[in-house]
Amino acid sequence: MSDLLLTARALVLRDLEATGAADADSVSALEEAVSQRQWWVDQWSAGSEFVAGLVAQDIQDALLPRRGRWPVCRACDDDAPLHVLYIEPDIGGPDPHWVCEESGRVVARLGGLAELT
Repeated sequence: MSDLLLTARALVLRDLEATGAADADSVSALEEAVSQRQWWVDQWSAGSEFVAGLVAQDIQDALLPRRGRWPVCRACDDDAPLHVLYIEPDIGGPDPHWVCEESGRVVARLGGLAELT
């Protein structure tokens, strides 16, 4: 497994842990996403800089039917309706970061959700 994929795995796992979502199902989904992205990187090595954000988006998609939308925004006021964060740039990189879907504000870099607590 490439260093970029190991880094992507570590960043997404850090955010899963920071949000209390790092259960066995989520970690299995992460392992599957990393495995599938290995094939993707093997086919398109120039796309390596996008892989971390794409793995995060893969996990968002995988968790949707299992636990709902993830990660929930904790940066906005408590009075705001429940909403989530999404990865920008949309294609995953370079420099992926979480953006609040409500305010459009950059909330944290990928792997940095623990800093919100």
